Amino acid sequence: QVQLQESGPGLVKPSQTLSLTCTVAGGSITTFNYYWSWIRQPPGKGLEWIGYIAYSTSTYYNPSLKSRTSISRDTSKNQFTLQLSSVTPEDTAVYYCARSGSSRELDAWGQGTLVTVSS
Repeated sequence: QVQLQESGPGLVKPSQTLSLTCTVAGGSITTFNYYWSWIRQPPGKGLEWIGYIAYSTSTYYNPSLKSRTSISRDTSKNQFTLQLSSVTPEDTAVYYCARSGSSRELDAWGQGTLVTVSS
C-alpha cells in the first residue's frame, strides 16, 4: 500500500518561496500511468489542486498558480517537491500530496502539513 508524507517548513515569510517535499513509500513515482499531485486547503475554504508531475516527468499546473509553481522529482529518493514562489498570506493552507492513476481520481493522500505565510 502506497504511503505519502509531506515535509517542509511550517512558516514562510511573505515574498519568499515555499518548498515542500513528498516522500513516497510502497510504490515508485516512476510507475507507468501514475500522477503525483499537490493540493491545498486554506483555512475555512475548499480544496484547491495545485498541479502534478507525471510518471513520465511531464507537469501540469493550475492556471491560476502556474506562474508561481514548480513541481520536480528525485527518483533516487522517491520524492517529489513543490516550490511556490512569491508567497503571500493568502497562500497559508494545509498542503497535501496525493497520487492518482489513469482515471485521475486521487486514491492516496498524505496527512497534510500546515504552512503559514507570515512575517
